[in-house]
Amino acid sequence: MASIIDITLLTESRYLHPREPNEYVRNILTEDALMRGALERLGLRVDRADWADPAADWSATSAALFRTTWNYFERFAEFTRWLDSASAQTRLINPPELVRWNMDKHYLADLERRGITVPPTRFIERGERVTLAELHRETGWNETVLKPAVSGGGRHTYRLRPENAGELEETFRSLLKDEAMMLQPFFPGIETEGEVTLVVIAGRYSHAVLKRAKPGEFRVQDDFGGTVHHYAPSAEEIAFAERVMSVCTPLPLYGRVDIIRDGGRSVVSELELIEPELWFRFHPPAADRLAEAVRRDYF
Repeated sequence: MASIIDITLLTESRYLHPREPNEYVRNILTEDALMRGALERLGLRVDRADWADPAADWSATSAALFRTTWNYFERFAEFTRWLDSASAQTRLINPPELVRWNMDKHYLADLERRGITVPPTRFIERGERVTLAELHRETGWNETVLKPAVSGGGRHTYRLRPENAGELEETFRSLLKDEAMMLQPFFPGIETEGEVTLVVIAGRYSHAVLKRAKPGEFRVQDDFGGTVHHYAPSAEEIAFAERVMSVCTPLPLYGRVDIIRDGGRSVVSELELIEPELWFRFHPPAADRLAEAVRRDYF
């Protein structure tokens, strides 16, 4: 039976039919409208759906594009099962094997093995018996950032200093019972320069933004008061982002490379291939570019 829908934009229930959207949700709806319009101008039939909808028939869509499935890490086991089920019924963009790899920040170690500069990272595996004080002695790092290996939106992300590390020991032990954690040295540039985000579509740079934390904060997400600004990246930053994408297997159709600066060099802070915010509202032609790549590779 032929599919009813060519492509479904994947979201979550909070963003599907919001009654009184705030500015944050309005941005989501604006960007999905840009993506939908770009696909429809190419003659594709488009729908939006909650990935977790138990009534959804994924065989009724030829492909599904990850957009704002931003609760996947809160429902990780369920999302993993859904990936298996949905990928047996339709084509997922990006591919499921890439999504599974990118869900867990152990991928940073893979990128490093492939020659990409990433932050020094000490992964602490689930159930490992170690204290924060021991980790700081082991690494020699004085000021650090602690976060889960599977996370997003700044969930359980803490900046540790000698004076507050002891206060977070109980939280750390509690988290480690159920999930792997990671410790990285704190990069001061995140406060002074912010985090650069480059969007890459079909292997080529599209556009960039700069994310800045509010004064006194180090997390750049808007949940914590962060702001987003237009940004013109250097040739080095563009080449770096395209190289990061080029070492991924399989090659992503689209994604986002988040970069922090360390002594003038680019360092990958995050690689977003699952459900990256793409800031089409800052650069609407990018929606058309992604739509054209989708049609070329999947239709």
